[in-house]
Amino acid sequence: MSDAFTAAGYGARPVGFGRKTAVVVVDFQLGFTGGTNPMAQSPHVGAAVARASEVLADLRALDVPVLHTFVAYRGDWELGYWKAAGSLSAFTPDSDLAQVDPRVLAPTDAVVEKRFPSAFFGTDVASILRYWDVDTVVVMGCTSSGCVRASIIDSFSYGFRTIVAEDCCGDQDAQAHADNMRDVGRRYADVLSGEEIIAHLSAAAAPAG
Repeated sequence: MSDAFTAAGYGARPVGFGRKTAVVVVDFQLGFTGGTNPMAQSPHVGAAVARASEVLADLRALDVPVLHTFVAYRGDWELGYWKAAGSLSAFTPDSDLAQVDPRVLAPTDAVVEKRFPSAFFGTDVASILRYWDVDTVVVMGCTSSGCVRASIIDSFSYGFRTIVAEDCCGDQDAQAHADNMRDVGRRYADVLSGEEIIAHLSAAAAPAG
């Protein structure tokens, strides 16, 4: 049954893949994925990390470049007005909380520090993607309603075809994740499973004939 968004024309045209793809992994760092920090206790994020580790291995085998972001703060002047400052204040650059989860990190991956929600805001991410000559960005990471959503919007705003790996994104609860995946899928991005993304890029990489 059609809803009001569909009736208004949202989601009517798929984004699709372009000629070259990269992956941006948003904040799969130990402060959110492991340990005792209050922000690292979500089983929904844990499941997304486990799935992402599998998907990333397959994408690297297809020569898809991977870029990770992580948040870190040297003091209140960088932390600013985050409403979760009590938990984030422990994310100092030299802390374990700032380290990319080794389950998703490979030596060939790029790693970029950030302070704000979007992977793009105040970072070199867009420049790196342009250097890699990509036109399509697959986004995964945490959290779906926060930094992942902000990164999706900025990827779209920078003119990249934006694909979201739905089962490789996580949030504090499944409902927040589902609500945001549905909404960005109406507006900015194609929301696909990791399996669908791998299948498409595998077919594109296959020799003709």
